[in-house]
Amino acid sequence: MYFRALYSSLRMNGNQKLDPYAQEKQNFIQHFSQIVKVLTEDGTGHPEIGDAIARLKEVLEYNAVGGKYQRGLTVLIAYRQLVEPGKQDADSLRRALTVGWCVELLQAFFLVSDDIMDSSLTRRGQICWYQKPGIGLDAINDALLLEACIYRVLRLYCREQPYYLNLIELFLQSSYQTELGQTLDLITAPQGNVDLSRFTEKRYKSIVKYKTAFYSFYLPVAAAMYMAGIDGEKEHASARKILLEMGEFFQVQDDYLDLFGDPSVTGKIGTDIQDNKCSWLVVQCLQRASPEQRKVLQENYGQKEAEKVARVKALYEELELPAVFGQYQEDSYGRLMGLIEQHSAPLPPAIFLGLAHKIYKRKK
Repeated sequence: MYFRALYSSLRMNGNQKLDPYAQEKQNFIQHFSQIVKVLTEDGTGHPEIGDAIARLKEVLEYNAVGGKYQRGLTVLIAYRQLVEPGKQDADSLRRALTVGWCVELLQAFFLVSDDIMDSSLTRRGQICWYQKPGIGLDAINDALLLEACIYRVLRLYCREQPYYLNLIELFLQSSYQTELGQTLDLITAPQGNVDLSRFTEKRYKSIVKYKTAFYSFYLPVAAAMYMAGIDGEKEHASARKILLEMGEFFQVQDDYLDLFGDPSVTGKIGTDIQDNKCSWLVVQCLQRASPEQRKVLQENYGQKEAEKVARVKALYEELELPAVFGQYQEDSYGRLMGLIEQHSAPLPPAIFLGLAHKIYKRKK
């Protein structure tokens, strides 16, 4: 029960001393101007690419900021918890901040691409980048630029470090896993071809593990572990076990908020029903629906008309899916605490508890 006590102490949000995310956020955001500066210095040395660098600056400033910064901050916070204070000099902390921003750049690359694929309208409370006048599908190249920036930044800041190769491989592997997850997502839910038999729990879990859990949870903690000199497969496998479980919960929550969240809080208007997505909600609906209800779903899912979307939402409410989600959240939390108790050593459990604290019961 030690873990539950520690967790409840971490939840005392009023006291910022107990919320390292709130404490470090300002520092993290301020470091962004340094990242932009380093990435745009080429423009001065090579005037012929000046226009392209100006575009890159605009892409960075529109797409890399405005989120919760949870993934990037996790690198810094985990690093601080893994490395003894005496070894945390200004340079190594700057590198941890920088690698955190590399995770945010990876996130920006995925989001710009994903919004195009999903025909999304808003992201982080503003119009999606590709929807901006004059941008359109040029956003595909902008997304690729964001990805290239990760490796430029890693080279500039970490090339002399013993963990450089581990970090490069970790980012490449995380990208590949996420892209595989996105592939599963897209082929399970082709637009305009609704096949409810594809929406199984097994397929859902595979999509989530690859599309979200690896890059959102394992990547930032693993990066901090490598930077702290922890590179053993056993330690990484234990951390991965906990973090993939957390990632699954996070995506289920995301699917729930896509429909039942408040867009003024989440910053985006959900489109999972219109996009024919293999969402947690549709999987749960199918497990509970009568033949008549399944017919309603078949007739209305994966279509753009507002009244059809509303009919699906009404069906979810009829099946009491908000209450099912509430129960799932409780069960998932219990499972996670058990995993932390079993597998966190030799890492400090606070790394995992702090992350759990940020995501359970979130509204955006």
